[in-house]
Amino acid sequence: MNQPYRIESFIGGDYIAGAGEAFTLIDPSNEAEIASYREAGEALARQAHEAAQKGGAAWRKLSASARGAILFELGRLVRRDAEILAQAESHIAGKPIRDCRAEVAKVADMFTYYAGWADKIEGRVVPVPTSHLNVVEREPLGTIVQMTPWNAPIFTAGWQIAPALAAGNAVILKPSEWTPVTSVMLAALAREAGVPAGALNVLVGGARTGAALVDNPLCGKAVFIGSVATGRKVAALAGSAGRPALLELGGKSANVIFADCDLARAVKAAQGAIFAAAGQSCTAGSRLLVERSVHDIVVNALKDAASRLRVGLPRDDATEIGPLHSARQFERISGMIGRAREAGAALVAGGARPGGLSSGYFLAPTILADAKPGMEIFDEEIFGPVLAVTPFDHEDEAIALANAGEFDLAGAVWSGQGTRAIRVARALRAGSVWINGYRTLSVQSPFGGMRGSGFGRSSGHDVLLEYTQPKSIWIETDDHAPIAFGYDVLKQ
Repeated sequence: MNQPYRIESFIGGDYIAGAGEAFTLIDPSNEAEIASYREAGEALARQAHEAAQKGGAAWRKLSASARGAILFELGRLVRRDAEILAQAESHIAGKPIRDCRAEVAKVADMFTYYAGWADKIEGRVVPVPTSHLNVVEREPLGTIVQMTPWNAPIFTAGWQIAPALAAGNAVILKPSEWTPVTSVMLAALAREAGVPAGALNVLVGGARTGAALVDNPLCGKAVFIGSVATGRKVAALAGSAGRPALLELGGKSANVIFADCDLARAVKAAQGAIFAAAGQSCTAGSRLLVERSVHDIVVNALKDAASRLRVGLPRDDATEIGPLHSARQFERISGMIGRAREAGAALVAGGARPGGLSSGYFLAPTILADAKPGMEIFDEEIFGPVLAVTPFDHEDEAIALANAGEFDLAGAVWSGQGTRAIRVARALRAGSVWINGYRTLSVQSPFGGMRGSGFGRSSGHDVLLEYTQPKSIWIETDDHAPIAFGYDVLKQ
C-alpha cells in the first residue's frame, strides 16, 4: 500500500514514529485503504509532556507581541498551503472539497484573530479596603491537552490551538485516530512560523494515548471534543487528578419554524442545517419543529429539495453531500432509521444508499416525519443526514419539545414576529441560538454547550479565560502599616 501521507507524532519539532497499536485509515468514498500507522502510546505521551515543558517555557519567554506575530505568520502559512490542506482533509475525512476549503480558510482566520489577542490579555487592579495595591494578573495554565474529533479535524484543531497558544500555553493535540493527517501538517506549519519546538506537539493514536496525556501530572487542562460517553471519561480522569476540563460534546439541536416566518428561507436553511457535512456536525439541526398549519408545506418542500441535493465523491467540486465517515457510522445510522420506522415515524425521503454509488458509506438525505419524544431519532444524536420532523400547535409546546432531552448545544427560531423570536430564543436551553438563520459560527463569538453538550467555551474572548487563571498579587504601600500578629524583635 502506497503511503501518501506521513502519519507520525510531531514532538519537540520532529516527527517520531509510534510503536503502539496499528491503525489503518479507510477512504470513506470507496472503502479503500489509504495509509496505516502505529499510535504514540504511553512512552511518547511522556516525551510530549517533557517537550511541552521546555517548549512552553521558551514560548512564554517571548513577549506577547512576538507571540502574536508568530501566530499571524502561522495564519499566513495556512493560507499559503490552503489547497494542500483542503485536499488532504477531503481525502481522509471524506468531506466535500468545497467544505474543506471553507474550513481551512476559517482556520487561517482563527490564528489571525488570536494573534491580535496575544498582547491584550490584561489584568486588573482591585480597589481593596486596605493600604495594598491589589493587582490581578491572568497567567497561562501550562500545558493544555486537547483531543479533537474525526468530523472536522483541521477546523477543531485550529479552534483549540490558536487561543491556547495566544494565552501563552504549550499544547499537546491528539486528533482522532481516524483523521490525524492535517493536524500533523498544521504542527509542522507552526514550527515553520516560529513556534518554539515543543510548544505545539501532536500525538497520533487512540484512547490509550489520550488517557496517558490526561493522566500525566504535567497536564494543566484537558480539552475534549467528541462523544458524550468519552467526554465524561476524560472529565472524570482529569477531575480525579485535580485538573480542570473543557468539554464540547453532542448536540440534538432543535430548529423551530413558526408559520409567520419567511418559509422559503427557513426551508432552505433547514437543508443546510442537517444535510451539510452529511449531518456529521454537533450543531446539525436534526430536529425540525414545525407549526402544524404549515407542516405539510415544509415537509413536501424539503422532500423536493432532498431529491436535488448532489451526493457524490468528496473531491468533486459539484458534490454537496459526501459519505458518512465509516462503515460503523453507516450501519449505526441505517439501524436508527429502521427502528424509527418501526416506532411509527414516516419515511418521507432517503433512508438508503443513493443510486449510482455502489461503494463507500453514502446515505441519501433522509427525512422522517411524525417524530415524537421517546423515539430514538428524536432523543439521540444521529450524526448523519437524517432529519426528524415534529409538528407543534403553540409556542409553549414548541419550547417544551425543543428543550426535551439532555443536549443543550444549539438551536434556532424562525418567526416574523420579533418579540416572539426573541422570547423563544431566550427560552431555549442552548449555548448558541440563531433567529431567522442557522449555524453561523465565528471565532469571535463564544461557542459551547451545557448539560449533555458539555461545559466551557471554545472561542471568542471567553476561551482566553478558559486558558488562563487569575493570580492575585498584594503589594503593601504603607511602610508603617500594622502587622496584626507577632513580636517586634528586630526594632531598632
